[in-house]
Amino acid sequence: MDDALDDPNIGPGSVAEPLRRAIGERYLTYALSTIMHRALPDARDGLKPVHRRILYAMRELRLSSTGGFRKSAKIAGDVMGNYHPHGDAAIYDAMARLAQDFAVRYPLVDGQGNFGNIDGDNPAASRYTEARMTPVAEAMLEGLAEDAVDFRDNYDGTLREPVVLPASFPHLLANGASGIAVGMATNIPPHNIGELVDACLHLIKAPDARDDTLLNYIPGPDFPTGGVVVEPREAIAQAYRTGRGSIRLRARWHREDLGRGQWQVVVTEIPYQVQKAKLIEKIAEVIQTKKVPLLTDVRDESADDVRLILEPRSKNVDPEVLMGMLFRHSDLEVRFGLNMNVLIDGVTPKVCTLRQVLRAFLDFRREVLIRRSRHRMEKIDHRLEVVEGLIVAFLNLDRVIDIIRYDDAPKAALMREVWGQDFTRATSEADYVAPAQDQAGELSEVQAEAILNMRLRSLRRLEEMELLNERDALMAERADLEDLLEDEGRQWQAIADQLRTVKKTFGPEAPGGARRTGFAEAGEVEDVPLEAMIDREPITVVCSQRGWIRAMTGHIDLNRELKFKDGDGPRFMFHAETTDRLLVFTSAGRFYTLSAANLPGGRGMGEPLRLMVDLPNESEIVDLFIHRPGRKLLVASSAGDGFVVSEDEVVAQTRSGKQVLNVRGEARARVCRPVDGDHVAVVGENRKVLVFPLAELPEMARGKGVRLQRYKDGGLSDARTFTLADGLSWRDPAGRTRTETDLTEWMGKRATAGRMAPRGFPRDNRFT
Repeated sequence: MDDALDDPNIGPGSVAEPLRRAIGERYLTYALSTIMHRALPDARDGLKPVHRRILYAMRELRLSSTGGFRKSAKIAGDVMGNYHPHGDAAIYDAMARLAQDFAVRYPLVDGQGNFGNIDGDNPAASRYTEARMTPVAEAMLEGLAEDAVDFRDNYDGTLREPVVLPASFPHLLANGASGIAVGMATNIPPHNIGELVDACLHLIKAPDARDDTLLNYIPGPDFPTGGVVVEPREAIAQAYRTGRGSIRLRARWHREDLGRGQWQVVVTEIPYQVQKAKLIEKIAEVIQTKKVPLLTDVRDESADDVRLILEPRSKNVDPEVLMGMLFRHSDLEVRFGLNMNVLIDGVTPKVCTLRQVLRAFLDFRREVLIRRSRHRMEKIDHRLEVVEGLIVAFLNLDRVIDIIRYDDAPKAALMREVWGQDFTRATSEADYVAPAQDQAGELSEVQAEAILNMRLRSLRRLEEMELLNERDALMAERADLEDLLEDEGRQWQAIADQLRTVKKTFGPEAPGGARRTGFAEAGEVEDVPLEAMIDREPITVVCSQRGWIRAMTGHIDLNRELKFKDGDGPRFMFHAETTDRLLVFTSAGRFYTLSAANLPGGRGMGEPLRLMVDLPNESEIVDLFIHRPGRKLLVASSAGDGFVVSEDEVVAQTRSGKQVLNVRGEARARVCRPVDGDHVAVVGENRKVLVFPLAELPEMARGKGVRLQRYKDGGLSDARTFTLADGLSWRDPAGRTRTETDLTEWMGKRATAGRMAPRGFPRDNRFT
């Protein structure tokens, strides 16, 4: 530090400080700026600064809901130049979102032109679109000219802007908000204004009401795109009690009858913030990957409304089951994370409960009411002063005319004059009685100025009566305002009346004010396997030596000669059914799963199996067979290692398969046989046979396994299981089946060398 102070490069105006402190202070400044001025909304009006400035700029441009439209580029330019020194693209994007009825529950901007759509398309450029405020936006600004809120200097000090908008309804909850700050975020769903007003009215009557009680009025969010909330009520209540949680939202759908037993599913509402185009892409991907085997097609028939058509695989499909699977595998069901982190007083970020947010709004509305009432009293006092001066002029009309006509300084003369101010009321022109002048007083500067500005045609007796009536009305209004400011109960009653007016204007009876999002219980549906929806038909599976696979219709003769490509020939051929699943075991020890219904037809040569699964070129097919649930398999490698595995454990759910038998170096997977019996017979490449109990083999789901037989040279050739009482069978070179029942000579412990095979054992060292 001292060395830094002695550095000649540091000027007299420079300050030396540790780097950690310098970076920390500047980052904290940035973080606070992001939290307060960009990411988190104000609990009082529910707006971020950019949205607040957009509405205020539109008000300054007089873009009322009943007036004309202005170019969006003009609006964005005014916002940027006068109040928000950021990019015009960001400002226009924020303004465009306020005009999207699928993005905000109650749009604040009335857009004319292309402002984007639910498919995710962007709005047109700002030079092509026009905008004005909506009645909802005008309700947000009501009272702004009546000193309802504080104003502050804009970024360059040339103009003034409101710190917060008066907001005559709880906009924070009505339209929701989302944002990411530094170290914190917010995500608030939209709600129904009518329900919010009802909750506020209850909170006015019962200030100590609990969050659970408020849920009787606000059952949950009301999203602009509708949908169905399937979150349990207790979970919603917990989220509102703590300010954090999540809400499950599903698309709304119905079954449409097409006649002759055919039907289709029509989706009419999709979840909030889900782009329709991406949703369709996701469903199409789900169909292609067969995650939802009950679905065969999806298409978009939307116009101004949403209409997605989902076609089932067959008319026997249960629509509830179909949609349940789609809810699990697509964005037809989403979770909306609720995080009510807001600036509770415009400065302090806080995660608030539902009651705290409504309480902050009501307290703010009371402050607005008091400020507007005081402002109105000031206006009344000023007007009363003017009216009383005009009444004095009528009472002393001749003298006033004389002063104005002959005096060189009429204003000063009017103020010096002592005037009679006593008078009586007249209920009509006929009852009018000239007031007696037995009281005296002087005019103020404001009164004298008003008298001088009075028009000659106002010098009518009827005008005088109107002034008297106006004075009495103003004094009555002032007395009422004084009572209002002194009585907190009357203040809350006035706020309640204002809220009822808002509900009448924007609530359920108004166009678009009815609740859009419904509630239902989430029926959980398990995934249905593809084979459950496939017609069961006999086929014959044929796989060639080079791995070309096909399915012949019906159960054909397995000895029948079939055509193959040049240089290729038959290898696997067996009877199956379309509902079967096939297991492929490769030399890498990996299992792959195929659906028999998806095999290519038998008219051609079939298709390479390597294209149907992710089978590497260096891997060879060891075995191909039908999957039998509950069966066990014996797997072994050429190194003589193996184990027993449940067939249910080897079924793969993806194209990449499932690794089961681990092999290293030059070792390859060589044996995959169903377990049937109580003993294991192993033969090595050295033609030695070993028999040992099956109980000595472990059952595993994956691994290298244990040693089956010990070898000095070579490796394992074949292995199988059998029942010792029935003997060990094999085919001799002549094709005859031979059975050896006395296996004492070859019995031993697992991992021993064994004895030479009996006479007549096949020369290829295989049991079959």
